[in-house]
This record gives sequence, C-alpha cells and structure tokens, in this order.
Amino acid sequence: MDILLVGAGGREHAIAWKMMQSPLAGKLYWAPGNPGIPSAIPVAAKTPVELADFAQANNIGLTMVGPEALLCEGIVDEFRSRGLRIVGPDKEAAQLEGSKSYAKDFMARHGLPTAKAAVFTEAAPALEYLKAHGAPVVVKADGLAAGKGVVVAMDVKTAEDAVKSCFDGAFGTAGSRVLLEDCLVGEEASILALCDGKTIIPLVSSQDHKRAYDGDKGPNTGGMGAYSPAPVVTPELMARIDAGVLQPFLKGVQKDGLYFRGIIYAGIMVTAEGPKLLEFNVRFGDPETQAVLARLDSDLVEALAATADARLSEITLKWSDDPAVCVVMASQGYPGSYPKGLPISGLDDAAKEGCVVFHAGTKKGENGAILTNGGRVLGVTARGTTLREAVDKAYAGVAKISWDGVEYRKDIAHKAFNRK
Repeated sequence: MDILLVGAGGREHAIAWKMMQSPLAGKLYWAPGNPGIPSAIPVAAKTPVELADFAQANNIGLTMVGPEALLCEGIVDEFRSRGLRIVGPDKEAAQLEGSKSYAKDFMARHGLPTAKAAVFTEAAPALEYLKAHGAPVVVKADGLAAGKGVVVAMDVKTAEDAVKSCFDGAFGTAGSRVLLEDCLVGEEASILALCDGKTIIPLVSSQDHKRAYDGDKGPNTGGMGAYSPAPVVTPELMARIDAGVLQPFLKGVQKDGLYFRGIIYAGIMVTAEGPKLLEFNVRFGDPETQAVLARLDSDLVEALAATADARLSEITLKWSDDPAVCVVMASQGYPGSYPKGLPISGLDDAAKEGCVVFHAGTKKGENGAILTNGGRVLGVTARGTTLREAVDKAYAGVAKISWDGVEYRKDIAHKAFNRK
C-alpha cells in the first residue's frame, strides 16, 4: 500500500525508516518531510483538508500523523468523513494532549493516579493560590507549547514568573489557561501504547531527557535524548502501570465514547507511592520513538493498519532485547533562539559507526549539502548488546558529526548507570 506520513521531525524520520522496512509499504509520501529519506516523495499539502484531498487523489492506503497539532485540529475527523484510513484520535480525544485541564478531568473521572492540580483562567487568583500553596509546584500552560510550556518551580518567585509569562502570552492561546500542580518526586519514564478503542498494547519502556544540559539542568526542551528500556520500569512496575494507567485509560475512552485509534503516550513519575501519571500525549514521543522503534522487530505498517482498523487484538509485537539510545544534537541556543542554515559534516561517517542518524531539523542546500533548519537537528541512534555499548556507539557517531555551535548532552542514560 502507498503511505502518507505527516510531519517533518526526528520522530517522523524514525517512523518512515521503520515503515520502509515493511513488505506492505509501497510509495512513501511525506508531508512535508525532511532530507533523511531521499526516496520519500515530498508533499506540499499542510491542512487537514489539503492532506485528505491528496490522500484521496493518490489512493493512499494508510496515513500516519506525527505531530499533535494536526490531531488537535481534527485531521482524523476529516479523513474519517471521507472513508480514508488514518492512525490517530479524533479532535475530541486529541484534547487529552491539547488541553491539560481536559486531561486532568479525564484522569480524575476515571480514577487514574495523578497529582492534584488547580486550573486558572486569570493571573491574580493563580498568584494568590501560589502564596498559600508554596513551592515546589509545577506550572503548566494548558495548551500545546511544543514541550516547553511546563516549569517545575522550586521557589515561589520562579512559579510566579512562570504564571505571569503564560498569561502575558509567552505561549499564545496555549497559556490562556494555567494549571498549578503538586510537584511529584521520583524518576520519570515514558510508556507508549497502541490503542484502537477495544485493545491496548504497550510498547517497550523508555526514558526522555527534557532538560537542556547535563545533570538535568537548564530549561525544558522538546527532549535531548532517550534510551530504551528504562531500568526504573521493572516487569513488576510495568504490570502496575498496565493495570493502574493503561487499562483504566482504555475503559475511560470507552465510557466517554471517544474515538481513539492511535498512539497514547503516558508520562509516568515513579514515586515512593507507585506510578503516577504526569501527562498524556496522543502520538509517538520525540525522541523516545527513535530509541523504541530501533528495538522493534515487528512490522510497523501492519501494526498501524491494525490500529486504524480496530484489529489490534490480532497483533503481537516482537522486540529486540538489545537496548537502544538516541542522542539529540541541537543548534546553539536551543531551546531559545538559534541560527539556521549551517552546513553539517560527518553524516556518512556516523553511519559507519553503526548508528542511524534521524534528521529532525535539517534542509537540503542548493549544492545538495545538508544544513541545519531547527533547534533539534539530529537524533543519533544506536543499538547494542548492553546499554553501555549502545551509548558508546551513539556517542561515537555524534563525534563524527559537526557544525558551527553544535550542542548536545553528554550524559544520556545517566540515570540507568547511576541505578546500577
């Protein structure tokens, strides 16, 4: 079947890379795509209507949506209205990511373990609440903010500044509603799962690195690296997450009558009291996807088609025991302002180290050179028989790649090593 993949980042490159290994895959159309897979056919369509028009005109057999924004805009609704096969939740169910207050209400109604939170639509009452609550506290912009709308404030002044920033428009309309949430203490893990409304199948565990700098310092980013599996998620803990989070999520979807045939991402904090739910995303995580799909030995196209068709009960996923690691290479200044258009060298040399280099923020220059075109530029990913081998291979690949001002964390998977 011919496939339409929507998105342009490292997550989408990883999805495309895995899809192209499937015997079911025909032509891959990528909207808008990036230079990472030269055989993919770029598509200029952007809006849900334009993309559905393209899928209809080109007899697309399966559409996969990477970014959350289009899901929240209702791309699945548009495709479904035309009888087109697509992976993802509809506009209503996508609010589980598109609105943190919607997600909190869902969690509360369906008994999912999470932190207490208060929701505000104006700055003054939020600031009054902070005075009484104190710190630490987590300040969250309600809407989509590209992974940057969350501040873990260890003092009241930082929390107040974050609240004012939201209501002053730092995140546009996403910050017009703000959540103040109790700060959970523990270690984070990412649990992704396929869900077709009747069946839910968890993928292997992973752990993201949100902070910009080594030692989990600096501002929050979209993710500076990931590895899989996450040792904090023991088989016993995974069983608790399945029973206490994933199954109640599925029952909640059914009870609320939500259309959900896609990927659910549960951000988990492993606390002394057990796993607590930090957030939902309604799509593959980035950069967790790069590490997770590097371990998938099953046919991704087959699994996604079964998800779209509500046939997940027929699917069994097979995984490599080898750990995988993704190290994100970023532009100087990210997550703040950063330059673009800088030439990248060493991509082929990194591949010789046994790495797969996923493009996240790149473009092709006039002479065919690959240039930087975003904050997170590349995700250098490797598998190894041990986590240490995977890490060493990934950083060996990173060492071969350069551009002016490149930045990356040098401690991806440090929590796993510290645990041992």
